[in-house]
Amino acid sequence: MIIHSDRLSEVGVNLPDLLLRVENDLDLLGELVDIFKEEFPHLLKSLQEAVAGKDMKTTEATSHALKGMLSGLSATRAAAIASQIEQISRDGKSSGLTDSLTVLEHEVASLLPELDAYLAEAKQ
Repeated sequence: MIIHSDRLSEVGVNLPDLLLRVENDLDLLGELVDIFKEEFPHLLKSLQEAVAGKDMKTTEATSHALKGMLSGLSATRAAAIASQIEQISRDGKSSGLTDSLTVLEHEVASLLPELDAYLAEAKQ
């Protein structure tokens, strides 16, 4: 399989690490991506609502869940942003949350299509 480093840098997915995590089991990777597709939009919406309502506890818990989910898919930059949001909310600071959320939203905007493209390319 050819891994295109320019695409990896656009999304921040460490595909070699991700494939190692699933022991090159593309079916398992497909299942993980499917779970992510189902759960991620709900978590992101919950995070958006928590940030808008300045609900620090929900923001912390939801960003923690997103961090774990993104880390599991080797989306390292997005996971780092979620971690930053978690820390800001843990510190009880609402300033910077909206900006960090916007950065996270931008970072994950193309994540699902890219993961689908990786799967399609890997199965060829």
